[in-house]
Amino acid sequence: MWPVHQRPARSNQPAPPFNALAARRLRAALNMGPEHVAYGLRVSYGLPYVSPDLVLAWERGSVAPSSPELSALAGVLWCSPGEITGPPRTLREHRIARGLAPEDVARTVGLEFLAYMHMEEHNAWRGNERQSATLAEVLDLSLPDFVTVTGREPKLAELLRSAVTTRWGAYVRPVAKTVPLDRRLLEDALQTLHQDYQGQMVASLSWGDGNAASDSSAAGREFLDRIVDHFWAAVQDNSG
Repeated sequence: MWPVHQRPARSNQPAPPFNALAARRLRAALNMGPEHVAYGLRVSYGLPYVSPDLVLAWERGSVAPSSPELSALAGVLWCSPGEITGPPRTLREHRIARGLAPEDVARTVGLEFLAYMHMEEHNAWRGNERQSATLAEVLDLSLPDFVTVTGREPKLAELLRSAVTTRWGAYVRPVAKTVPLDRRLLEDALQTLHQDYQGQMVASLSWGDGNAASDSSAAGREFLDRIVDHFWAAVQDNSG
């Protein structure tokens, strides 16, 4: 039985975000001790170095399981990998959360395996519109997740900042090319976003003290820093 520090070297790929609390709760619900989990990982999943101490280290958050370890742990705990990971952020994390093999995703979306793996490893989606739509279906991506996974979020943020600080109407078409939304819904969301930003700036300046300009600038920067979050909130509010 290998101690924690003798685990095999990790690959350069980052592990998906691990939800230590969820893993601990699932183990307790199954009336399993750390020794039972470790035994299952050694015997059923070929991880001979896993000890009860390593399982506890995962659950305390002091050590994060690698991707293969996480998948095996999900098997021992009779759950999907997504149940013991935090919110997925990248293409790879969304795939792992769905318990899908990379070759299956590549085949389904119509990409060569190596091409898909290059996109996943560099978190840079290069699929066409049909492949993108299939990817969203296979990984059950929400629209915000789709925009993030396909690398469109930085461009969206840039366009939104320009829209709220200038004339929002001029940015309907550029934003529509980045986010596949109904045009009327997009117009309403951009108008709401523009009004919220301008209203916040005016409110900050009307406080009337000597620091009003500084307060306004700080409030504006904070709003612009979270512009994508504000945009999705506006889309949600206007779609009801």
